Amino acid sequence: MEFRHLFLQAEVEDKHLTEAEAGVDPIALFTRWFDTAASSGVPLPESMTLATATADGRPSARLILLKDFDDNGFVFYTNYESRKAQDLAANPRAALTFHWTALERQVRIQGTVVRTSREDAAAYFATRPRESQLGAWASIQSREIASREELETRFAERAEEFDGREVPVPPYWGGYRVVPDRIEFWQGRVGRLHDRLVYERTDAGWERTRLSP
Repeated sequence: MEFRHLFLQAEVEDKHLTEAEAGVDPIALFTRWFDTAASSGVPLPESMTLATATADGRPSARLILLKDFDDNGFVFYTNYESRKAQDLAANPRAALTFHWTALERQVRIQGTVVRTSREDAAAYFATRPRESQLGAWASIQSREIASREELETRFAERAEEFDGREVPVPPYWGGYRVVPDRIEFWQGRVGRLHDRLVYERTDAGWERTRLSP
């Protein structure tokens, strides 16, 4: 059977990630990498894969958008009745992956998950486009519906209900914060001798090690 290459990578520049460049604070390093991705024109640098699992270990993954991050963790928003929310209620641990292909960079994050405050959720919800706000009311996320027309009817009903006034935050909608205990930074290198630095949280702070590619 002939092996067919599906992707060809042009190795024209040998990038690197040294310990001196990385520093001892993974959040500071993530900030620099995220800013570089954003300023480099990477489409949707905030897109990330969120992986969750049920109580009995069945995994599930989807692409979502990062909405905020700081030393306390990485924040996203969703319907609290969605599949991901059901997973997190039963198993409040998750993994995030960022992949900025043009920069040959990847960041993998693991940690526990907690809900954000209602105040934080309301503050973010107020910044969303009105159609997105109405969509949060119209969608019964992850549950079966009869047709596209049903969804559009629900949207129209909500648009009429909130006509002329602000759209409030649905009671079943809010944020999650992934509080990291492990963050890995992956920098592509020539010959697939990639740089991999991993930070793990300890009682004394972050501990950094290098992994073989």
